[in-house]
Amino acid sequence: MTYSELSNLIFQKQSYLCVGLDTDPRKLPQHLLTEPDPVFAFNKAIIDATADFAVAYKPNIAFYEAQGPRGWESLQKTLDYIPANCFTIADAKRGDIGNTSDLYARTFFDPAAAGLSFDSVTVAPYMGHDSVLPFLAYEGKWVILLALTSNTGSADFQRQQVGEQELFEIVIETAQTWAGTDKLMFVVGATQADELSRIRELAPDNFLLVPGVGAQGGSLQDVSRRGLTASGGLLVNASRSILYASDGVDFADRARDEARALQKEMATYLAAMQRN
Repeated sequence: MTYSELSNLIFQKQSYLCVGLDTDPRKLPQHLLTEPDPVFAFNKAIIDATADFAVAYKPNIAFYEAQGPRGWESLQKTLDYIPANCFTIADAKRGDIGNTSDLYARTFFDPAAAGLSFDSVTVAPYMGHDSVLPFLAYEGKWVILLALTSNTGSADFQRQQVGEQELFEIVIETAQTWAGTDKLMFVVGATQADELSRIRELAPDNFLLVPGVGAQGGSLQDVSRRGLTASGGLLVNASRSILYASDGVDFADRARDEARALQKEMATYLAAMQRN
């Protein structure tokens, strides 16, 4: 999906909602446990319930890898089921020396390798350019680079002062010499909304993937006010607040309610941004 296609999708749906498919088999509704593939049955129902309101889906790969071959099969079926007009993110947080990163990139981008063809993958920048460039070699695919994350440990390194800048600022500036806005996004946690104005100075046109709204306590209003751009510029992720809105037979209906509420709020922020 291109930059303009993603931007158009946001304004068409009046939404920048990304649904995180962090599907924990231990939290599935009891009535799904007799399904041949309970994880896929759950994901399928969530996708059916939220596709009207979401522009992106983000399976967290750890939840699938932890189940071994069964998990990879569930991931494959889930990716295949996501509507073609939605942006897909492999939340894998990969990053290693060049030849290893090349194999990680093949895993998530080359369907002839592992059968997967995500639009994007999250990548850790700590090992530098040669750990990121293999992911950028794929036409039409995106790298979503960890910049300023929402976890408390993010301060250990990302907020360290290096000269006159903090480390996350150097990551954002340096990475933009590797790729343009059509291939590079940044992860910024919703709990770091106070820094979004500074990040928009550093990356005015890049899309930002913003997890942490909902169960983690981030404010959609604060994120939208500081992060929206004329192209949209945001993918705001919600996972647990949607997936586990109910643990009963009505889980998909409650998930739809949560997604619809977020979309309606996003539509007001998009309208306000376009008026200004």
